[in-house]
Amino acid sequence: MPATYDTSVFINCPFDTDYRPLLEAVVFAVYDCGFCPRCALEMDDSSQVRIQKITSIIGQCRLAIHDISRTEVDDTFALPRFNMPFEFGIFVGAKAFGGREHRRKACVVFDVERYRFQKFISHIAGQDIREHRCDVELMIHQLRDFLSCHCPGAMILPGGRMLVERYHEFNRQLPGLCAKVHLDRDALTYRDLTNLVVSWVLLHPLPHHAPNGAHMAA
Repeated sequence: MPATYDTSVFINCPFDTDYRPLLEAVVFAVYDCGFCPRCALEMDDSSQVRIQKITSIIGQCRLAIHDISRTEVDDTFALPRFNMPFEFGIFVGAKAFGGREHRRKACVVFDVERYRFQKFISHIAGQDIREHRCDVELMIHQLRDFLSCHCPGAMILPGGRMLVERYHEFNRQLPGLCAKVHLDRDALTYRDLTNLVVSWVLLHPLPHHAPNGAHMAA
């Protein structure tokens, strides 16, 4: 699907090394389901204020993935980082106070454990927070179920198991793909990663189906 407001997905998650496997799985799953992931890492422009970049991307996305799990305190200041809850709040505010298009926004919210968020952000109690347990496969299954509710028309996505198998195959091939274009597997930028994912998905299209069994192009 082309990158439009309806198919663009804002990714709000940690960008540190520990979270990197989950980020790569999220990017792959979003592309493989036919959507376009967007995040603050996609553009490196020191002349642009970071919050302006984030609000601009949120304005261009109907869907979003928010991971509010990074609550650990850092070693230097003994304080947690609040960027993810803050960006989640901007998205909720856009949905609540924006125009008609923004009122159509929808998102999925992740934490390590499903009810842990109640201890540090109780205002979102009552919402369906999903847990990923830092497990790549569980994250992919959850994302597939969320995105399947927002596919256009009668499109039906294959199940999470197939997406997981495809991700593991992509990950297995990734070092070789990096070597072909002289990239370091352990030092990929976000743009490097997305380019490699898109190339792989185009070469290995995921079959989509309509309810009557008719095949739909990926």
